[in-house]
Amino acid sequence: MSTFFAIFIAIAAIVLLALLAGGILGFAAEKFKVDSDPIVEQLDALLPQTQCGQCGHPGCRPYAEAIANGEAINHCVPGGQDTINKIADLLGVEPLPLDGEYGVEAEVKKIAYIREEDCIGCTKCIQACPVDAILGAAKHTHTVIVSECTGCDLCVEPCPVDCIDMIPVPVTRQTWHWQAPQGVGSTPVRSSKLIPTQQIG
Repeated sequence: MSTFFAIFIAIAAIVLLALLAGGILGFAAEKFKVDSDPIVEQLDALLPQTQCGQCGHPGCRPYAEAIANGEAINHCVPGGQDTINKIADLLGVEPLPLDGEYGVEAEVKKIAYIREEDCIGCTKCIQACPVDAILGAAKHTHTVIVSECTGCDLCVEPCPVDCIDMIPVPVTRQTWHWQAPQGVGSTPVRSSKLIPTQQIG
């Protein structure tokens, strides 16, 4: 009986300690909570989430924070002019052309492709990929998860055997997007002359 009572006391003490620790952590989390800036959240949602670092920041969210603090909106190469225009619209500023110092917008989206017959399994591309889009293990063939690849090409340079190619994404019903003709969406041209309609009868 005494053994059972001792076990019960030990379990009760552990439960009480767990509850106490949980209460302290919950209080600390609420007390020291840092509210995120809603404009940063909106900017981050507009960025392409490639985490490529071409903008000079280690990822899309740090760049969103920099924009919110006044940095130029035209440093995102993967997002291109479309993303710049959306950010400008959100902030209520004039859109700027993509800053060529950070790169040139690709006309066709590309993804990484590993030639598996040449891959030596060094894992350097896996370490370089910011979105974990490459599968593989040391001394085993690696492969790219097509649906996860953002086309940042950060995996290409570290490859010691040059077995990674950037290939265009094939156009399918899922990837095709209609391009508006030039001038669509701009202010319509108004004519001062009325076009007469043909009278019936």
